[in-house]
Order: sequence, then C-alpha cells, then structure tokens
Amino acid sequence: MGFLQSTMRSGRGRQWQLQWQTMSIRVLLIGAFLIMLMLLIALRSGTSAGQGFEPQTACTASESVACAKLPVAVADALIHYVTTNITPQQTPGEINIAGAVLARRSPCNMLVFGLGYDSLMWATLNHGGRTLFLEEDKDWIAQIAQKHPELSVYHVFYPTALTQAPDLLVHGKSPPCHPSATLELKDSACRLALTNLPPEVLNTQWDAIMIDAPRGYFPEAPGRMTAIYTAAAMAKKRSNPGNTDIFVHDVDRPAEENFSNAFLCQENLVASEGRLWHFSVPAQPEESQDFCSAVAV
Repeated sequence: MGFLQSTMRSGRGRQWQLQWQTMSIRVLLIGAFLIMLMLLIALRSGTSAGQGFEPQTACTASESVACAKLPVAVADALIHYVTTNITPQQTPGEINIAGAVLARRSPCNMLVFGLGYDSLMWATLNHGGRTLFLEEDKDWIAQIAQKHPELSVYHVFYPTALTQAPDLLVHGKSPPCHPSATLELKDSACRLALTNLPPEVLNTQWDAIMIDAPRGYFPEAPGRMTAIYTAAAMAKKRSNPGNTDIFVHDVDRPAEENFSNAFLCQENLVASEGRLWHFSVPAQPEESQDFCSAVAV
C-alpha cells in the first residue's frame, strides 16, 4: 500500500510538473507577444513602409480616440493566443529574434514559408503590412482558412526530396544558379529555383522572409533546399533600400545548415537563438557569380 501511494504521489507530481511547464511556456509566449506588440506600436510612427504601402501619419485631435483603439486584428490575435493550449513551433527566444526585426521594419512585406500555429502571430506583428504564407499541404490550408480566413496563403509544390540535398548543393554552384542568372526566377534553369510560385510572390520585394517549411525531417520530405535558395535569390535582386532579413528555423539539421551557409552566407549571419538563424542579406550586382563573398568552410 505504501508503495502504491508513493507511486500515485509521484505520478501526480509529474502531471503537475508537466502542467506547470505548459503554463509557463504559454505565459512566456503571451508576454513575448505583448512586448513585441508594444514595441511595434511605439516604433510604428518612425518606420518606413514596405513596397506598396503608404507611411502612416500621426493622429489628429479628432481622430485620437479611434487611433488609440486596439485594432480588431490585434485584439483577435491576443484572444486567440491567450485562450489556446497549443504553443507555436518556435521557442520564445527564437520568436523574439524575428519579433524585434518586425518591431523595427513593420509595416513591411513579409513572406513566410510554412503555415502553422504561429502564423496569426506573424501577421499581427506585421499589422498594416503584407504578410504572405506558402504552404505545401492543401488540407492544412483549408483547416487554417476556416479558423483564420484573414490570412493570405498560397499553395506551393516542392519538386525535391531531402535525399537529393547533396546533389542539389553541388548544382547550386553551377552557372544556372548563379545570382546573375536568377534575376527572373520564372525563366531560371536552376533546379533549386521555385519557378512555380505565383507572380505576386516573385514580383514583390520582400523585407523579411521566414523559412520554417516545408517538411524536412524524413528522407522523402521535400526539404528546405529550394526555399532557402529562392529566398537568397530574391534578396540578391532587391532594388529597394536596405537588406532583406531572412530567418531559417531548424538549422540543427544538415540541409538547413548547409544551404544557409552556401546561399545566405555566414558573413550575413547577424543573430542566432536555439535552432534559428537570422541573416541580413544585401542586394548584389548583376555580374556577381557567387552568393557569398567569402568561401564557406
């Protein structure tokens, strides 16, 4: 009996510990979200808009009440994350890396590879800007659309498999994949270029790109080789002032690490946290034959 009681107490202790850990994560995420939201609002008046957006002006006396009101989209996001038991794919520390960039650059153009539990958060942190999501799973898109129809999502097909990563890394150094040959991704002969993306994606100059998809955790998965390469090619052809902030998640895996080093370049790595790397990628002259000025080791 004593052993049984001890086992029951131990089981309850573990259950309580798991509940406490889950609650702690939720509190941290909500706190991080609120901090980023406050930074975004505080810095919004001093930031420049991305392509296609007009800078916001200060409120007049007659508009002060309306301007002080919390936007509906922001309020909905707060309610969603406070009431949900599902936590985003990234840790609070990883989220803060991109959140700080959005607090400085939003409203801007943000492209996200992947549709997940954190999508509403990214769209809200970029409130007033354009946030577009690319997702490989049509059924998952339909599920999210029912809950959050305000999100802009495109279905994308990835023609690769993770097993092809070594060959594609070599191919990425060939002439069809040079930065000077990929200014028009639609016409690219490079097997890493996502030429099937909608014109809205290809023709927009993205200020921030988050790469947290497609799947890359089993051999037959598409892997993130094409997403990383295409993001790098987009950044290199940028004509708007400023660099492109690119975030790659799951860099503990070989494909994410190797392709980030090859095309986003260690020289452009400005921050890292957990399994996330943040690159600030400058535009590149048309005649350039390499993505990186320094040879990656």
